[in-house]
Amino acid sequence: MSSPEQWTRPEPGAGPAATAAQPSPEQVIAGLRATAEGGAELTQLLTPEGERQPSRFDPYLADIDDAALRGLYRDMVLVRRADRECNAMQRQGQLGIWVPLLGQEAAQVGSGRALKPQDMAFPSYREHGVAYTRGVDFRELLGIFRCTDHSAWDFREHGFHPYTIVIGNQVLNATGYAMGQKFEGKVGNTDPDGKPSGTDEATIVYFGDGATSQGDVHEGFVWAAVYDAPVVFFCQNNQWAISEPTERQSRLPLYQRARGYGFPGIRVDGNDVLACLAVTRWALDECRHGNGPVLIEAFTYRMDAHTTTDDPTRYRLSDEIEVWKHKDPIERVRVHLARTGGADQEFFDQVQADADAFAAELRDYCFNMPDPPPERIFSEVYAEPSAALDAQREEYLAYLSGFADGGEQ
Repeated sequence: MSSPEQWTRPEPGAGPAATAAQPSPEQVIAGLRATAEGGAELTQLLTPEGERQPSRFDPYLADIDDAALRGLYRDMVLVRRADRECNAMQRQGQLGIWVPLLGQEAAQVGSGRALKPQDMAFPSYREHGVAYTRGVDFRELLGIFRCTDHSAWDFREHGFHPYTIVIGNQVLNATGYAMGQKFEGKVGNTDPDGKPSGTDEATIVYFGDGATSQGDVHEGFVWAAVYDAPVVFFCQNNQWAISEPTERQSRLPLYQRARGYGFPGIRVDGNDVLACLAVTRWALDECRHGNGPVLIEAFTYRMDAHTTTDDPTRYRLSDEIEVWKHKDPIERVRVHLARTGGADQEFFDQVQADADAFAAELRDYCFNMPDPPPERIFSEVYAEPSAALDAQREEYLAYLSGFADGGEQ
């Protein structure tokens, strides 16, 4: 039987590598086995069975008691419920598209809760859970996918930049921002007692495993390494870059790529909210203290389609999904809380009721969201008036006025 190593680097006479040709059935099985296992270097604090494991990162969870863990559980349940409601609304024609995060709640909530108010986050297009932890009103995400707006929130207030659709582009933006933090002296400071300053800043940027094949990500790694930029590269390895598995993109685990750039890389169980919280806190502290960038590979799984335009049944097996259902990020926290007496059934019922109410509010808002007037696409382009833009607006409005309904839908 092929090993995971044989998936990309077969022995002489063993047939072509999967990266170079159509994989054999044995290679497919080996690849699925590699997907299901995080490897010996996987950082895990809460097992799929809900058992707490000791770790060198435990000091970064000193403040996480039962109440805090219940809060993390509630975050994940509400985010998942909102995600499922938005997915349903897209199917009903209320949203143009939706990008599901099902299965990735722990990676997003854990890392998002690790951020401090002064930090800045750069998302791709799936970080709805991170947005939630940064205080962005979930309703403000709907305009993007209803095609009526592009990030209605104040990114400075929330420390959360607009979504980025171009694959990997946000890595360059985040690296540049982090370089600015360093140039402005916002890292590596101490208070009068010689202790680390509580006001130092860091940046985190989110991207998927598929983005690691993009040049923008490579360039971001290079610049961050050269300038010791305080940026955490947070790769959510959900195993599938749309329809291509990670094994078709890299001969090494993604976190090991950091070695080639000269900064630390670590693989964390992306379905373990405690591990994601602790490791991200550690990485952000490294950056705030002036120790340069860190790469985190959150080993997780996309339980739904890449987007609502995708059909995952065409490229992955149902057996693979069944394996990951046993590693559900929410269920392991629920089991842990129930087993340790950290929460009772009344708490779980209340969280579910809150989640349903949250989804109902989103649904009501979306169904009654007014369409903006056509001139709005011109009003938020430049901070100051532009003669060229004014001319384009007048030409477009004149064009619309030629229709019987005046261009209204």
